[in-house]
Amino acid sequence: MTAMAPDDEQMLVARLRAGNPGAFDEVYDAYRPRIFAFLLRMTRHRTIAEDLLDEVWLRVVRGAPRLLPDTRLGPWLFTVARNLYWSYRRDAVVEESSVPELLTLWPCPRPWPSPFELAAAGELERRVEHALATLSPQYREAVLLVGHEGLTPTEAAMVCGISPEALRQRLSRARAALAQKLRETPAVPTLKRGFAT
Repeated sequence: MTAMAPDDEQMLVARLRAGNPGAFDEVYDAYRPRIFAFLLRMTRHRTIAEDLLDEVWLRVVRGAPRLLPDTRLGPWLFTVARNLYWSYRRDAVVEESSVPELLTLWPCPRPWPSPFELAAAGELERRVEHALATLSPQYREAVLLVGHEGLTPTEAAMVCGISPEALRQRLSRARAALAQKLRETPAVPTLKRGFAT
């Protein structure tokens, strides 16, 4: 999605603040896929991402009258989504680190493939997605916000609640970790259907 012109964004924020339902629909249509993709990559679980996305839109409806006239919608929405993700993480009973051990205790259906998995046609995309999933959530969110969503480091720092310099350091470390993981993970040739090795 291309960035919204500042004047158009200010008019949309004014309409949101006034409670205009059409403004909510415009924001929903423009940002829903991006916010969902961010939450899906952060949670790595479709149902949780959908639940958090629903809560994002509830927060938009409740918070719209309190928006400042110069609010940048993208960074504000990603801040809401990020904060909901971290609240979910704090409140989760089972930590991500214990999930592999628990999965062996009872059968668990494989989660639905993410939209990214469905769209990833080549080996490099699969390797990058795998490497991204191995990053800590702090590094993963920095890469997603700047590298995928196109936020500037300053905007991403606002979303994460840290200084721009801290975000740049986090992003640098995340990129180095991704590069290292990609060097360590050899490309696996894919087999064509109907052929055995």
